[in-house]
Amino acid sequence: MAFNIEGKVALISGGASGIGLKYAKELLRNGLKGVTLADVNTNFGNQALKEIEKEFGSNKAVFVHADVTNKQSFEEAFKKTIEVFKNLDILINNAGILNDAIWEKEIAININGVIHGVLLGLENYIPKHKTGSEGVIVNISSVAGVKNFGTIPIYTATKFAVLGMSKAWGEIEHYNRTKVRVLAMCPGVTETPLVSELSEKTLGAPYQQLIHAQLDGLASQKPESVASAMVKIIKNAKTGTAWIAEGEEDPYEFILPPRESFKPQ
Repeated sequence: MAFNIEGKVALISGGASGIGLKYAKELLRNGLKGVTLADVNTNFGNQALKEIEKEFGSNKAVFVHADVTNKQSFEEAFKKTIEVFKNLDILINNAGILNDAIWEKEIAININGVIHGVLLGLENYIPKHKTGSEGVIVNISSVAGVKNFGTIPIYTATKFAVLGMSKAWGEIEHYNRTKVRVLAMCPGVTETPLVSELSEKTLGAPYQQLIHAQLDGLASQKPESVASAMVKIIKNAKTGTAWIAEGEEDPYEFILPPRESFKPQ
């Protein structure tokens, strides 16, 4: 049976702009009761609230200034969600940056931030406060989490990590004890600020020279397409699965072959 978004409550990190805000709006169009936008950019957060109120009415969204690299800061968004909406059903760990030039910060946001979100959501807030019988966590990986991109190796590493932790936390044993599905979403190249000015976000000239060879052939897509794919995944995907969303097409499952299949016969 498909997960029913109607009447549920969501928390989205990095939700004040870009694809994160698109996720929020698409979920609200599918009947979401309320959404918390957790982000470090207060100006974007206030603007996002105005946009949501204009389209969906009042009392549908709250903004919380939260830094996902700090677990206590991130937890404030969970606390505010329960305070305002009483429940929490869906967590989208969306906050992320693409900038190998500041890779320590990139790792802190892309890996530590997701870990903090899962620990807070899976081990505490969603099992205790979900509206119905099931909750959902979607961690945002990337096509760079299923394919190596030599031009951005550290970003690639962070997204491989997100894929791995999503599959590990998505194992049925964790679902059975929490009744929370853990999924990975792997968007392809999307028209967002994340991929703009990429040449300035690499480790230097040798990496810059790889950009066009590795990225030019990839199909681009609008953020709205990724948001639509997100809704389909939340409704239907099994725990522990990973989904590619690229080129304006329907999402499709990415399946890791068992390592034993590569053994010589």
